[in-house]
Parts: sequence; C-alpha cells; structure tokens
Amino acid sequence: MPPASHESRAASLTLASRGEVRHDWTVEEIEALFALPFNDLLFHAQQVHRAHFDPNAVQVSTLLSIKTGACPEDCKYCPQSGHYNTGLGKEKLLEVEKVVEQARAARKAGASRFCMGAAWKSPREKDLDVVLEMVRRVKALGLETCMTLGMVDTDQAGRLAEAGLDYYNHNLDTSPEYYGEIITTRTYADRLETLGNVREAGMKVCSGGILGMGEAPRDRAALLQQLARLEPHPESVPINMLVKVPGTPLEDVEDLDPIEFIRAIAVARILMPASHVRLSAGREQMNESTQALAFLAGANSIFYGDQLLTTSNPQAEQDRALFAKLGLHPEVVEKSARETCTDDARQQAELEAALVRRSAAALDARATELAYDAAQA
Repeated sequence: MPPASHESRAASLTLASRGEVRHDWTVEEIEALFALPFNDLLFHAQQVHRAHFDPNAVQVSTLLSIKTGACPEDCKYCPQSGHYNTGLGKEKLLEVEKVVEQARAARKAGASRFCMGAAWKSPREKDLDVVLEMVRRVKALGLETCMTLGMVDTDQAGRLAEAGLDYYNHNLDTSPEYYGEIITTRTYADRLETLGNVREAGMKVCSGGILGMGEAPRDRAALLQQLARLEPHPESVPINMLVKVPGTPLEDVEDLDPIEFIRAIAVARILMPASHVRLSAGREQMNESTQALAFLAGANSIFYGDQLLTTSNPQAEQDRALFAKLGLHPEVVEKSARETCTDDARQQAELEAALVRRSAAALDARATELAYDAAQA
C-alpha cells in the first residue's frame, strides 16, 4: 500500500488512542493504521487492549469437527470441499455421546468454550435435531457453546438460540472485492444475512477471516472494515493464517509475511476494542516469538488442543508451556445476567424444595409421636 501521509498517520494515532467503539471506519483510515511504524501500532493496540481486557488473560476454546468432508462449497482454502481431492474422507455426523465425551475432556483440559463445526452449506432438518441435542448436552457441562454449520435462516437460528447456543461462527473470509476469487458457491450477501439472523436470534457472533490467500493489503483493510461495520461488533473475531493444504487451489500461494499478520491482529484490536481477537488457524506454523507478538498486539483468544477441524494445532502441553513462559493464564468466563438469574432461581427452587421436605419430615415425626402417645394412653 502507498505510504500514509504524516497527517493521516497522526489522525490514525489519535483515533487509536481513544479506543472508542466505532462502526464508521473508512478503508483509508484503516490503511493508515496498517502503515504506522510497527512499534507505534503495537503500542496503541496494547493501550486499547488494556482499556478493555486483562492483558494477560486468554480465552481458551476447543474445536471439534462433528461432520467432516464432502462439503458442496468450493472455498479454495478448504480441505473439506467436495470440489478438491485432498485425501480427506467423508464422515457422518458424530453421535451425541461422542461429542459430549470430547466436551468433558476439553473442560478437564482447561477450555471454557466448546466449538463444533460441520461441513455443510446449511444444516438439514434431520441433522439439526441432533445438533440441538449436542448444544443442550454440552451446555449442561457448564461450557460455553459455539457452532459453525454454514448458512442458517431465521427459524434455524432461533432454534439454536433456544437450545442454549452461545456463539455462532460464520466467517467473512476476505474483502467483498476479493471474495469472488476464493468462493463462488455462496455470496458475500449470504454470509452477512446469516450473521444478521444469528444476531436477531440473540446469539453472540463469531466472525473473522483468513489472511495469506493471495489478497492485496487493501483487501485485509477492507475485510476488517466489514467486520467493524457490524453492529454490535462480533464478540469473537478469529484471524486465521492460511494453512496451505495439498490438493486445494491455494496450496502454492505465496506465504504471508508474519509481521503483516501481526499488523492485522493489532488493527483488529484497535477497530474492535471490546471483541475477543482470536489467534486461530495457522498457529502450528508459528514459532513462539510470532505468537508472543500476536498476544502483544491484542490477540486474547486461542483454540486449545491437538487439532482444529481438519488441520493440526499446537499441542496442549506446548500451549501450557508458552502460557507459563509469557505469564498468561486462561480467562475465567463470567456468567451472563440471564444465566445468573437462572442459577439463582434454581437455587431458590432447591431451597424451597428442601424446606418442604424438612417440613414434611417434621410433620411425619410429630404424627408418629402423637400416635405413640395415643397407644400408651
């Protein structure tokens, strides 16, 4: 991108320092942020981050593929697409009990959110009933729940919300201008419509993109602009580094400079100050120094475990060691007001039931005592 003028840089620094929640960022303003000296950009991203989050807390999620392969979409980065030969077999929807077992293991390993992904264009009715049961069962374990199932309409989104789904993931992937180079089987408007349906149903939004797909720097700015225009901002913003899978059309694309990836993390933090910015796919290829810079730039969420949907992920032991080295710790999830009220109501009901049982026991004891006295008279 062309170097930003001194005036635009100064204006961008002023805007970045405020840490305000805005939805009207222009592409030019975002490009000016990208063009800041690296140290200045990270400094201001850290200021914004510290104004909204514990700087050493990282939200930890675990991701499970509940239905793998044979997706009808033609996303050029995806090994699950039925359009490409990547050696990935087609698998049926997992049984509910197997999903619950994996969720228990994730909770034991320290995850606070359990994400489930299915390779669908959109869920079928017979599959949705099974998925709803998964949500209910995982939610009952005390974990936050997240799903990515492709496009959902208003009815499907409403049923997922009613089952207790906390987050719905649906990435924009790239800029509107570059989107047609990556996907032709679903439009950008389709993606925005699904996000609208999710928000209308009352669920939280998880939406981000993939960098390193051959896009221009302006496309990265335009992607972040689209995300920042959503009202409210997505609660979770995954920033993925392309994992080049043999057999996909992007297997030979040029690598993205890690510094440019870190810049995107920092700009995302500035544009969406109250959102969790997730250091997502591609961590397996990043060394500890790159990951440390990402956390410094404002990333405060990761996927934790040995595998993402179909690609590898740093092993849990490596993540724990890195957290210890950097002084990071898993974020503690606070219950929402609705959940707190539900828990309070449950506790009140249990207390009232205990009082009723105690009263009944006392009456029974008194009746026995009176019967004994009468028998002795």
